[in-house]
Amino acid sequence: MNIALLGYGKMGKAIEKIAVDRGHQIILKVSSTTENFSLDAIDVAIDFSLPTTAVANISECIKNNVPVISGTTGWLDHYQDIVSLCHAEQGTFLYASNFSLGVNIFFELNKTLAKLLKGLPQYNVSMEEIHHTQKLDAPSGTAITLAEGIIEATDYKNWTLDAPKQNEIGILATRIENVPGTHEINYDSEVDSIQIKHTAHSREGFALGAVVAAEYVHDKKGVFTMKDVLNIS
Repeated sequence: MNIALLGYGKMGKAIEKIAVDRGHQIILKVSSTTENFSLDAIDVAIDFSLPTTAVANISECIKNNVPVISGTTGWLDHYQDIVSLCHAEQGTFLYASNFSLGVNIFFELNKTLAKLLKGLPQYNVSMEEIHHTQKLDAPSGTAITLAEGIIEATDYKNWTLDAPKQNEIGILATRIENVPGTHEINYDSEVDSIQIKHTAHSREGFALGAVVAAEYVHDKKGVFTMKDVLNIS
């Protein structure tokens, strides 16, 4: 496939290496200083840009009939607008807050644990996410997805970065140099604690998942998620 990288930071470079190793060609690299670019001859675009440019990047791909996947977070107030545009243009779009194959399994494990503990109100849930100091948004998109999975399965109503009120999930967002990403869910009662945790060791897991997702969508039409890529019902 001919791939466009919309965003050529650390993630873009990691994706480039994985994609080339899997036999693909990177024929377009768009950085924060790129003013104009052409999507001619592009089979699929991978967006890891900035929240301020993601919507424009994704829209341009959809309007030019280029399948696009995005891992950029911080722009999701416009997610439904992109979905509507994709349907109107009969385009192809996939968004994931985290492309790591392991994290997407962790999402399902998180939902299952939440369902099991729904009827046990003595357990209070909290969450911690740790990322590198260059990460712009807090909490991470992954942490928000995890919180939404718990909310969907339980009586919790919201998440917060502040001291949690009743029916709120408290999220501690920590930033440490050179940490790719750690997410931990804690269920605490007076008698015991239950924890599940995912720790990324490098960016390669995110990059591999992004390339696998691009391979999945490049010949399809519609709006997809990583559940489609992993065939999770």
